[in-house]
Amino acid sequence: MSAPSAAPYTAPAPATGSANTGAPITEAISAPAGYILSANDQVAVEVFGEEDLRSNGRLNGEGNLSVPLLGSVHLGGLNLSQATARLTELYGRDYLVNPKISVSLLGYAKRRFTMLGQINRPGSYEMPDGSPGGIDLLEAVATAGGYTRIAAPERISVRRHRDRGGDQILKVNAKKLAKAEGASFLVVPGDTVTVGESIF
Repeated sequence: MSAPSAAPYTAPAPATGSANTGAPITEAISAPAGYILSANDQVAVEVFGEEDLRSNGRLNGEGNLSVPLLGSVHLGGLNLSQATARLTELYGRDYLVNPKISVSLLGYAKRRFTMLGQINRPGSYEMPDGSPGGIDLLEAVATAGGYTRIAAPERISVRRHRDRGGDQILKVNAKKLAKAEGASFLVVPGDTVTVGESIF
């Protein structure tokens, strides 16, 4: 008796939604120590021994990630260790016995800062992928094309939003920073940097 012929293979339809379940895990990137997840960060969730529960996707605008069985889980505001503990707790509560879970960062959300005033290319800029938490002020100036000829690097103001509400205005003397070895000022996502004009 001859063996029945195998049915033709049909490729599965691509997954939709914020998480791609069962997909190969893209190579993780090295996140800074204590990095806090936020909206549009891309993460991978791997449940060891449970291939069907593997997923990767981006956190939505509320900081939630859609994962198999659990649905939408809020991971925004957590670091990777806390996110791992959160998913371990949820999977272990109703679905798995002693689950082993890994959460890794695949890509940063695009975070921006704004350069205004006496700068050659004023506008909004993305933080470099390697520095999602912020870049040095002098690097930010270079990114925006450097100072104009009438710029006053000693008169820079930085508007920064505070978590408790309201804005904080910071005064920075970049001329001193450039001369002082090891000195720096970090421009963080959401900052608006305004370079003053020289007074003749």
